[in-house]
Amino acid sequence: MRRNASGVAVVVSAVLLGVTACGSEDGASASAAQTPAAKHSALSGMADKSPKSVLAGLAALPRGYVADPRNVTGPFTASSYLNTWSADPALDRALLLNASFVEGYRATRLSPDKKKRYTVQLFKTGSPAKAQALQKGLWSQDVHDHPFTIPNALSDASVEYDGSTDQSVAIAEASLAVGPIVVELTVRETSALGSELTPDTTLITALAKEQHTRLPTTSS
Repeated sequence: MRRNASGVAVVVSAVLLGVTACGSEDGASASAAQTPAAKHSALSGMADKSPKSVLAGLAALPRGYVADPRNVTGPFTASSYLNTWSADPALDRALLLNASFVEGYRATRLSPDKKKRYTVQLFKTGSPAKAQALQKGLWSQDVHDHPFTIPNALSDASVEYDGSTDQSVAIAEASLAVGPIVVELTVRETSALGSELTPDTTLITALAKEQHTRLPTTSS
């Protein structure tokens, strides 16, 4: 995704002024208790039942998609997120500190034909207000010129050139803040240059709606 330099500068200034101390840079360790299985929906598979995080049972996953052996599924701390997935560690560290980040969870799945990769990331923060601030801070780091309609969510769909692979990539993404939790959902499909690609807004819309129903609306 492209970086929004001007947007980043604004967010950095605003966030750094509001950074408050929290107990640990890594956040709280994940719970080892297995979460109850969530019910099936028409569009989503079972919630991820990994015993490593209480957030695992909240993640909406697409039915029929399979495990992605090239990408890690499981809980993350602030440090592991910054070291592994953050595009701007200095900015994201400030955002997580300001949000009183507690714990995170990430899952990836592949479509049956292996052409599409679905990623969901959950961030538990200190309060609903801090979740909304984190959502806006993370979302503003990229350019989002093509929003589409998803209730209660930010959204964008685009087809871009990936210089690292010399391919085209179709991206549909959404971001939700419900209670103290922020969720980012993305479906990416790559293909040779010149291929006809369409971002899968239908899948992202369905999963965003499913995800919204899974999340607690209180600060607990």
